[in-house]
Amino acid sequence: MQSIKLSYPISASDSQAVKQPQVLAIGDFDGVHLGHQEVIKRALEDGKRLGIPTSIMTFHPHPREVLGQQKYTTLLTPVSQKQRQLEQLGVDYLYIVSFDADLMKVTPEQFVEHMLIPMQVNTVIVGFDFTFGYLGAGTPDTLCELAHGRFAVEIIRPFQRNGSKVSSTLVREHLLAGQVEEANALLGRPYAVRGTIVTGDGRGRTIGFPTANVELHEPFVTPALGVYAVRAVLDGTAYNGVMNLGKKPTFVDNLEKPTLEVRFVRFFRIRLWEGTDY
Repeated sequence: MQSIKLSYPISASDSQAVKQPQVLAIGDFDGVHLGHQEVIKRALEDGKRLGIPTSIMTFHPHPREVLGQQKYTTLLTPVSQKQRQLEQLGVDYLYIVSFDADLMKVTPEQFVEHMLIPMQVNTVIVGFDFTFGYLGAGTPDTLCELAHGRFAVEIIRPFQRNGSKVSSTLVREHLLAGQVEEANALLGRPYAVRGTIVTGDGRGRTIGFPTANVELHEPFVTPALGVYAVRAVLDGTAYNGVMNLGKKPTFVDNLEKPTLEVRFVRFFRIRLWEGTDY
């Protein structure tokens, strides 16, 4: 999969955008959960049927972060994780569009004329609740009207599980409540974060219980404080383990940022993550 950074507008001389008939799915895709996967699956099917590439257009930073919604400063799948998930699904191109104050003010008509048309899209696929343009004025119906027969538009209905719509918001809510199994069910895989092992205080080693202190690479959503069974991958080797996510109240007063510590164990009876490559 090729990842390409774009900004508005795409000009005729822009060498970054792939200008050829392609199936393009548009959305934030934070989490790449089961609902997102339905949209991507349709795009892949159409691309295969038409014999043209399948592309994804997403936005960075998250539009709601630019709009000042603080909870979107952390993500279920920061850029590198999103790239990883989409590549595993078989996407050909990932367009990462820079979302800034200028793009926020673009009208739906301008977005179509100066982003989609120059890319020569054959088909655009969006979810039922997709919005675009200034103040979210554009809807899937708007997109159909603006296409003017120049490209096809497909709208994917909501994907539900147990009577509820699968959404990034719902995944976040489950994680923040410590309901990791429920979040995993909506993602279709175990929730994963990535980081670097850093030097800690060394207290665990002194009492025969050493742990790996992990500093996250990117602004991941972290679950509720607590202790979790995990599957940790270190230098390509997977280990069962126990992760403590907490603020060390015994040793530190008013620690603002929770710490993530993993204890690797040889045997572990909870098999929630067994056989999963993440």
